Amino acid sequence: MNAQRGFTLIEMIVVIVITGIIAGIVAIFIQAPVQGYIDSSRRAELTDIADTALRRMARDVRLAVPNSVRSEACPGPCFEFLLTKAGGRYRNDFTGDPLLPGDPLFFDGADTKFDILHGPNGTPIVVGDFIATGSSQSDGSVVYGLAGLRKVTAYADPLVTLGAGLASTLQMPTHRFDVVDSAVTYDCVGAAKDASGNGVGTLRRYSGYWDFTTDRTTFAVPAGGVVLADKVSACTISYDLTEKRFSLLSIHLTLTEANESVTLHHQMHVNNIP
Repeated sequence: MNAQRGFTLIEMIVVIVITGIIAGIVAIFIQAPVQGYIDSSRRAELTDIADTALRRMARDVRLAVPNSVRSEACPGPCFEFLLTKAGGRYRNDFTGDPLLPGDPLFFDGADTKFDILHGPNGTPIVVGDFIATGSSQSDGSVVYGLAGLRKVTAYADPLVTLGAGLASTLQMPTHRFDVVDSAVTYDCVGAAKDASGNGVGTLRRYSGYWDFTTDRTTFAVPAGGVVLADKVSACTISYDLTEKRFSLLSIHLTLTEANESVTLHHQMHVNNIP
């Protein structure tokens, strides 16, 4: 019979030891690149979350009713504004000639009808919409106090019928109106970092909480809200009204996960020319 040959126990143990040593050496060399990849992926995810949230905020602010942006405490840093869905220009009686075609808007407290000259740009006007005009006060008192808001009771292009007339103080040289979509609040809730190095706060967006039937001169914290960003460890919001017609809204947002932080700073110019 032929002799049978194979690995001895000692040979197998030697192979296992050598393989373990090689694996340990390889693990040491690849640990840093793998950890770097994980950290890079985490930073990229945090940056994407923060950047998407800030872009959404900037897009909304560009569509705000002039002079409706106001910075508040919720108790976290937040700000509120009226979001528009369309806008245009109303016919104005430049000459007072009654023979001119069209229906101009008179700011005498009684006139409730006017023709649209240009617009609306965006979503068409429908019955039940609210139109904002003459928002010229930087504290938002014209729109939040309902003085510059009127409900559309009828619309047959280009004629708009409002529920009530407008005071003479609301007439602006630009002859512009905005169709209000809703009131919107952005709020940083509970921005902080826990013992594990993770942000525990959220950035929330609130909308649809005001029906425009009662004034909102006193700010109240909305309920509910949609989370735009989580893992928020720090957040500051400042609204500079030094140049009232072109104000500056600044957002400073920090997101943290596993002690890895990403901070984005965004400044938005707010056009407050009514």
